[in-house]
Amino acid sequence: MQFTITQAPMGIKPPVVKPDPKVLEFLGEEGMRKLISDHYDLLRQSDIKGLFPPTDEGFALAKQHSADFFIQICGGPDYFNQNRGAPMMVGRHQPFKITPNARKIWLESYIIILNKLDMPDDLKQSFWNYLDIFSIWMVNTPQEQ
Repeated sequence: MQFTITQAPMGIKPPVVKPDPKVLEFLGEEGMRKLISDHYDLLRQSDIKGLFPPTDEGFALAKQHSADFFIQICGGPDYFNQNRGAPMMVGRHQPFKITPNARKIWLESYIIILNKLDMPDDLKQSFWNYLDIFSIWMVNTPQEQ
């Protein structure tokens, strides 16, 4: 399967289509949490590890928040809203310098995880399409600083 990273100028917020709810139906909550956990484990070893909490406790909590978000965005229970309030992800990410390169590393880490995942290609594509466009919204710093 081929995953394409869409290029977009900073500040552009293209329309985002939520993943097919069948992604969550296929993975289940436990499978979604594992997917997110595996992704975060890669990020913790990456060049953008500084964007994530340094302690094991903080890192585990970040994984939980992210999994809660993706479970909710894929049509599952609104765990994120219950625990953190409305997502407002652009605002939540504003304190962090997210560059186009950081976005690329984040997405490339997902490619590694998705390629290993035993899930139908149409569901992988639906999830990827969301990640690709959603991540454009998070970029808030034009170059490495």
